Amino acid sequence: MRTVKPFLCVSKHWAPLRWLSKPRNCSNVARASSGEKKKAVSDNFRRQVASGPRLQDFIKSPPVTLAVNYQHTDEHYLSEDLGLLGDARKVYFETYGCQMNVNDTEIAWSILQKKGYQRTADLKQADVVLLVTCSIREKAEQTIWNRLQQLTAMKKKRLKTNSPMKIGILGCMAERLKTELLEREKLVDVLAGPDAYRDLPRLLAAAAGGQQASNVLLSLEETYADIMPVQHASQGRSAFVSIMRGCDNMCSYCIVPFTRGRERSRPVSSILEEVQMLSDQGVKEVTLLGQNVNSYRDTSEVQFCGSERTKLSRGFSTVYRAKQGGLRFSDLLDLVSRIDPDMRIRFTSPHPKDFPDEVLQLIAERQNVCKQIHLPAQSGSNQVLKAMRRGYTREAYLDLVDNIKQIIPDVSLSSDFISGFCGETDDDHQQTLSLIREVGFNVGFLFAYSMRKKTHAFHRLQDDVAPQVKRRRLEECISVFREEAERVNAAVVGSTQLVLVEGESKRSAEDLCGRTDGNMKVIFPKEDVAVQASASNTAPIRGGGYVLVKILSAGSQSLRGRALSHTSLRSTVTPSCDGYK
Repeated sequence: MRTVKPFLCVSKHWAPLRWLSKPRNCSNVARASSGEKKKAVSDNFRRQVASGPRLQDFIKSPPVTLAVNYQHTDEHYLSEDLGLLGDARKVYFETYGCQMNVNDTEIAWSILQKKGYQRTADLKQADVVLLVTCSIREKAEQTIWNRLQQLTAMKKKRLKTNSPMKIGILGCMAERLKTELLEREKLVDVLAGPDAYRDLPRLLAAAAGGQQASNVLLSLEETYADIMPVQHASQGRSAFVSIMRGCDNMCSYCIVPFTRGRERSRPVSSILEEVQMLSDQGVKEVTLLGQNVNSYRDTSEVQFCGSERTKLSRGFSTVYRAKQGGLRFSDLLDLVSRIDPDMRIRFTSPHPKDFPDEVLQLIAERQNVCKQIHLPAQSGSNQVLKAMRRGYTREAYLDLVDNIKQIIPDVSLSSDFISGFCGETDDDHQQTLSLIREVGFNVGFLFAYSMRKKTHAFHRLQDDVAPQVKRRRLEECISVFREEAERVNAAVVGSTQLVLVEGESKRSAEDLCGRTDGNMKVIFPKEDVAVQASASNTAPIRGGGYVLVKILSAGSQSLRGRALSHTSLRSTVTPSCDGYK
């Protein structure tokens, strides 16, 4: 039984509506005349309100008691998913850029798979082609533009058949170049930004009806925590797990905060659930992902929200206020590393500012947390670092390197560098070269500067280094980097390394390849080896297994050796495998 009550309540005390603004007059006569008119209109308005209908005129009878016979049912006249189902249409993915885009591909596919789409590795069979894109540099975007021209030519040919093809752009480029992609070039049917993958079924349904469809809105909350990515790692040996999205650092050269939005962290419970699932599937290596992965801060539950401020590396600062509370990266790394002692844990991409001692000590203590740290420097010049808004000096960076090597003696370091940033002089460039020599990285990612719209540098700085100068400086950085990497790698010749086998070498079917704890590629012959150290019986080496490999030679990008025996991560004592010094 339900009582219908009046739905409108009017107060007895009310003030007249001020609906006339004060007139602007140029004489006293005009002002007096205007005042008289205003009073007349106001009096007339009051009389109309007083003589008009009252609330009771709209309610002709007292409240009525109604008998409602309501039976709940889950049936609907129309399915809420009507038109959003894939109807077995085949989707082809192409992924460009960073590991986050690999993970985004798996999330997008998980969403579409549940709606009845099928995945194909054959472009010719595809009904939908989705490009997961990168905007970090101009070259990455140009690659996508060239690919779109090729796909558009294919699409036009398909229009003559009964199986038309739809093209979609996902990820950072969708957000950054939405106008050019949809309106000017008219090359695509669907655009979905990094935070809009849940909307893909609706966007594709609209495209199937002949419309262009777009959703590039950024979110302050979206982490896809409830969506389990469909992993497509090679035979399930390794997997990426996204733990946070976006970035708050606002480095002056970087487009990421504008294409992926503000930082937000995925609840720790959903991360642990996914890692446990991967362990149950036999995955041997998990890489935790985030644009600023080590700034992870889970505030999803009340008990996590304390008052303790986020700790930074000594000598580092941020452009934003210090954050408070939440489960930090060290807490997450601790919990993840306990799930499976025989599963390697890596993480990327970190920022140097977020390496307080507790993170470093945890890496040193845990056998299955890889002793490899990516430490993006970007430049060795204080002047350039300040212009980049990196929040540290050359001296603070080198102090952090010394601290890392002291806490983790066998650590392997990698880095990023940008050549030819705004205002960079030859002296700045030489300081970068000297930093590369001083630290001794074994892996590097080096690029010439490419100015991006929306960034601080685009609005405030001048891209004043000539392209040919950028190229020359980049080549010099690469040359020095390779020299130092070869020197660092040569230090492990003669040591025994624990290697996770990835599979057959791309260059020879007679060789296998895998990676060390320090993330260096190792090539070794495909042959049967002892099932364990000092055992007489042998077994073939298969992908996904751990083997001990004696390192015989080293180059700047890989090591060569010979496998000694099968082993496991938990049974191998780290000191017996001489690491990078």
